[in-house]
Amino acid sequence: MTDHTGLCRLSDLAASREELETIRHQIHQHPELSYEEAETAALVAGKLEAWGYDVTRGIGGHGVVGTLKAGSGTRTIGIRADMDALPIREQTGLPYASRHDGKMHACGHDGHTTVLLGAAQYLARTRRFDGTIHLIFQPAEEAGSNSGAQQMIADGLFERFPCDAIYGLHNHPGVAAGTFMFRPGPFMAACDTVKIAIHGKGGHAARPHLSVDPIVIASGLVMQLQTIVARNVDPTETAVVTVGSMHAGHVANVIPELATLELSVRSFSDDVRALLETRIRTLTEAHAAAHGARVEIEVIRGYPVLVNAARETEFARQVAAELVGEENVIAPFPAIAGSEDFAYFLQERPGCFLRIGNGAGAPMLHNAHYDFADDNLTVGAAFWARLAERYLGAGA
Repeated sequence: MTDHTGLCRLSDLAASREELETIRHQIHQHPELSYEEAETAALVAGKLEAWGYDVTRGIGGHGVVGTLKAGSGTRTIGIRADMDALPIREQTGLPYASRHDGKMHACGHDGHTTVLLGAAQYLARTRRFDGTIHLIFQPAEEAGSNSGAQQMIADGLFERFPCDAIYGLHNHPGVAAGTFMFRPGPFMAACDTVKIAIHGKGGHAARPHLSVDPIVIASGLVMQLQTIVARNVDPTETAVVTVGSMHAGHVANVIPELATLELSVRSFSDDVRALLETRIRTLTEAHAAAHGARVEIEVIRGYPVLVNAARETEFARQVAAELVGEENVIAPFPAIAGSEDFAYFLQERPGCFLRIGNGAGAPMLHNAHYDFADDNLTVGAAFWARLAERYLGAGA
């Protein structure tokens, strides 16, 4: 039986709670949108340097990597936290609420960053591992495309900072704080955006027979698009086609020339992703042609399916169970239809992206009343510290 004595425990981070809260609240008060994370990156780099890390700045934009080595081991591990905020006007009324109107940490990246800083401080103090740790603080996760993960990879992240495995986490409102959730294989969806422009023939509302009405065509198309998942996708697969935007016309007595739709399309496999695009194009073109209209279709590829490696996921689950008990671990957790650019890292290296509960009754992500649960700061930091110690030690 492996001896896990001496590894990080929850009690080892208890004394850091007040300091970590101060750091998170500072970041929360000063949210920065994707590609604008200069102040947050400077705070992170300054903390890491003070604790003895070899710090590299400006990777893929405002990305920061802190490297710490101990012993003579050759194994390496990467742990990632995201730093950017969202263009949302905060309505929490908290004393540390955003000071920048229209910008808010409504997804908890302030918490993710602070959790990893908590682990960084502990690991630098104890150094009970044998190998190399790369702590990756990533910008622009919320970008949707051309994201921070893509930019850091393009900037040579894994060539400059080799990682045998990479790990990341996200908070999860609706589940009790301190609860860990894992799922091997496809865990979070690919998310694509489809923009459709229907070009009809405008005219007088009293003479519709002389026009090609794009509003009628668009209305029918909305319903037709719902048949794709119901009748083209294997019932054992999961997919979503949502029409989130529909615009046409300005006044009641004019049939417009143009109607536009925007779709959010989500899937959990490359085959289903390709099928959805094909069916949307074929159905849209045929539907418009049947009414005498012309269409333009633009498909904007978003983040790919996030696929967790089985071995690394089971390892992380074991670490969580050791730390908080099996009763506070959910595995397997259901797949999530949201998307996450950590998927790009997992295309390059094996690893695991996990969830930590943010409160059973907590406001949902991307909500103006959302706030990261401070109870997770020490729990998450202890988890990352123990994971690194186990991965780079005899218990791996």
